[in-house]
Amino acid sequence: MAARAYWQGQIRLALVSIPVEVYAATKSGASISFRQIHEPSGKPIKYEKVVQGLGPIDRDDIVKGYEISKGNYVLLEEDEIEAVKIESRKTLELVQFVDADEIDVFYFEKPYFVVPQDELAEEAFVVLREALRQKKKVALGQLSVRGRETLVSLKPCGKGIVLETLRYEDEVRRAQTYFKDIPDSKPDKEMLELAGTLIDKKSAPFDAGEFRDRYVDAIRKLIDKKAKAKGKKVLEDVEEPAPSGKSNVIDLMAALKKSVKEDKPAAESSSKKASAKKSSSSKARKRA
Repeated sequence: MAARAYWQGQIRLALVSIPVEVYAATKSGASISFRQIHEPSGKPIKYEKVVQGLGPIDRDDIVKGYEISKGNYVLLEEDEIEAVKIESRKTLELVQFVDADEIDVFYFEKPYFVVPQDELAEEAFVVLREALRQKKKVALGQLSVRGRETLVSLKPCGKGIVLETLRYEDEVRRAQTYFKDIPDSKPDKEMLELAGTLIDKKSAPFDAGEFRDRYVDAIRKLIDKKAKAKGKKVLEDVEEPAPSGKSNVIDLMAALKKSVKEDKPAAESSSKKASAKKSSSSKARKRA
């Protein structure tokens, strides 16, 4: 089944309009969701709308309310909310361009793929993509979707363009609030060099396929075992680290030196994995 476009419209740069389609760049894959089950009957639990002191109530009697003070609400009807919704415009106006590294990482929210809508749009699309790449700039605009405006950025990505939704300023907490008590002191030079050596040894090209959610894998394995055990309890022994009995005070210098001696370079371990995969595949081809 073909992916459904998140948004269809046109990107406008001054007098130039580029018809495009926007698709979600991510999907929910690894997460596992559970249902609450009534154990004696084995049936899923449903939730009723209740009012304290009254019990279950009719859904038609529910309106939306905003709490302005403790226990005091402003009630809003659906037609009142609909009346102030932003019209879902089909144009994304590029209003500003900023340096690619100027936007703080905390503002980025979710990525989307932007592609030209048809062959006629391709030339203008490529011009915009290459102009952004050449100037090392990110385009900013506001996208109107489902009654609200979302701040977005556009930047080149391979042969296409990536749109990322951004948080507004009031949605981002100030880092200084959390970092203010951390000392601004300079570390010991030798320890800094040892830490740098560890970073160099563990440096390698990013490959998302090298990482898996081990918790999700374990849950899937447990579900499979439980299904085969026909509902019987299944518990696996988990090895807990033995208490050392030593002081919690760590000799940082000694730990860094030991780490440098013991750790293998990440690039080396990745190449070993790759060669192992190649050898196993070649053996499989020979057997075939």
